[in-house]
Amino acid sequence: MSQTTARVASTPVIAESATARGRRARIALRTVQVLIALFYGIASALPKLIGNQYAVDAFDKIGWGSAGMYTIGALELAGGVALLIPVLQSVAAIALSALMVGACVVQMTVFGGDNAATPLILIVPLALIAWARRGSNADLLRLVRRRS
Repeated sequence: MSQTTARVASTPVIAESATARGRRARIALRTVQVLIALFYGIASALPKLIGNQYAVDAFDKIGWGSAGMYTIGALELAGGVALLIPVLQSVAAIALSALMVGACVVQMTVFGGDNAATPLILIVPLALIAWARRGSNADLLRLVRRRS
């Protein structure tokens, strides 16, 4: 193991401290993760996956139709679930952030920016989750390498 790798591996990740403050930070971060996961699963993915008329109309206006609607809904649901799985939480937050960048672009170009702030606001807690849970990336990489 190189000196840089050893230093990164031994650096404590935020919200993993043994102090009372660290415990509160872990609980707060986990609460944010659960709330964001619920948002993506229920408020965002579900209307797309059940074919809610508002979602159908929106995706028709984008030009992606039902295939795009179901794909985005499935990605949001998968991301929301992955936020709750320790080894996937950081990667899920990064992937959902990328999805939100795309959502913002679509909101700006197709819908005239009506709800463009919503995806940008969601990127803030997602970035916090990705950064605070970045230690899970090494665990995921070890799992992937072990499977190869």
